[in-house]
Amino acid sequence: MALQLDDKLVIGVSSRALFDLEAENRIYETEGLDAYAAYQIEHEKDILRPGTAFPLVRALEKLNEDGRHLTEVIIMSKNSADTSLRIFNSIEHYGLGISRAALVGGMPIYPYLGTFRTDLFLSANEEDVVEAVNAGFAAGIICGNNDLPIDPDGAVSEIRIAFDGDAVIFSDESERIYQKEGLAAFAEHERRNAQNPLAEGPFAKFLKTLSLIQKTFPRTEAPIRTALVTARNAPSHERVIRTLRAWDVRIDEVFFLGGIAKSDVLRDFGANIFFDDQKVHTDPASRVVPSARVPYKKQEN
Repeated sequence: MALQLDDKLVIGVSSRALFDLEAENRIYETEGLDAYAAYQIEHEKDILRPGTAFPLVRALEKLNEDGRHLTEVIIMSKNSADTSLRIFNSIEHYGLGISRAALVGGMPIYPYLGTFRTDLFLSANEEDVVEAVNAGFAAGIICGNNDLPIDPDGAVSEIRIAFDGDAVIFSDESERIYQKEGLAAFAEHERRNAQNPLAEGPFAKFLKTLSLIQKTFPRTEAPIRTALVTARNAPSHERVIRTLRAWDVRIDEVFFLGGIAKSDVLRDFGANIFFDDQKVHTDPASRVVPSARVPYKKQEN
C-alpha cells in the first residue's frame, strides 16, 4: 500500500540547508558542475557537518515517537542521483529518519512541492525559495552561519518554532502601509481594523497545521511549542490577537517588541528555527538560533 502524505507534516529540505555544503557550493559556482560532481564523488565517504536546518529536522523526529508517524522529511535537491551518495551517507551517519528524496538534476524544485504535499520547504538557494513562495508554499531561505554551534547529538525535548507576523504568518498589507505612509498611519489603520482579521501570509497554513498537531496531545505534553516574535506593539497588538482567535490557532508565546531586538528573545526561547521576512532581523537572529528569511511580497492590485 502506497504511503499517504496528506495526513502528515511534510518538510522538504535541500541538502545545503540540512548540511554544511558551502565549500562544495563555491566549487560549483567557480569551477562548474563537472568539478562539483567530481568532488562529491571523490569525497562521498566523508561525512558532512550539520547545517542550519539540522536542529529542526532532528527535533521533528520527536513527532514520530511512540509509533506515531506524524511527520515526513524529504530531501529536495538539485543534485543528481550520482552526486547524492554523500548526502545519504551523512544522513545514515547521524541516524536521521530520512529515506525519501526528490533529486531533480538542476531543474526547478517547486513543481514537485505539491506532489509531495509539502507543508514547508527550506533551501539555501534564494531562487528556489522565491519560486516556492510564489507558488503558494511556506518556504524560507536558510541563513547560513558557521559560527552557530550545532550539536548533532543534542537531546531534544520539544520542537520550538518562532515566527514574525507581517509578511510571514499574515499578509504584508499592513507592513506596506507602514513602509509607504509611516508608523502613525500604520497604527491608525490597525486601530480602525482591529475587529477585522488579517489576511493570511505564506506561513498561515503551516502554522494552522502545527496547531492541529498540538491539539492531538494533552496541552502539557505537546511536543511542539510556537512563538510569535513581532515588532508590533500596542495599539496594533489587538488585531493580531483577534486574528489568531478567528483562525482558532494556538500560539504558545507572543512577544510584541515594538522595536526591541528580536535576537535575545529568540535565544531565550531556544528556537529550532525562526522565520522573518527582513534581513535586518534574520541576520542578527542567525547568530543565536537557526533562522530563515521569507521572501514574500504580495502583488498589489
